[in-house]
Amino acid sequence: MPQLLHTMIRVGDLDRSIDFYTRILGMKLLRKSENPEYRYTLAFVGYGEESSGQAVVELTYNWDTESYDLGSGFGHLAIGFEDIYATCDAIREAGGEISREPGPVKGGSTEIAFVRDPDGYAIELIQRKSMSQGLG
Repeated sequence: MPQLLHTMIRVGDLDRSIDFYTRILGMKLLRKSENPEYRYTLAFVGYGEESSGQAVVELTYNWDTESYDLGSGFGHLAIGFEDIYATCDAIREAGGEISREPGPVKGGSTEIAFVRDPDGYAIELIQRKSMSQGLG
């Protein structure tokens, strides 16, 4: 059966992004590689390796680009947590930005919150008990 392996996002400061995804969201830096000829570095972060069935995030740092226009096409990454309320408190205390406080989704009962990574990408936090219900 096919498997979703990763989502790639471009970042303006690789060290800052690795710090956010590892220290604030609790992911692990799985691997990192540089390509000097084409002036980019890739870092893969996640809660486990793709070989274990986990999807990961590929952080792409183009050496000569400090920021990107995020556009309107990409929505967000979503991560399930046991307790999004405590997770938001921990993210806030660690200096992260909560862009939507935890609570039920509009018109439903699924509990969600949103945070922003250092480049402005949205990350949805979903209460684990609600993950298989969809947003309702």
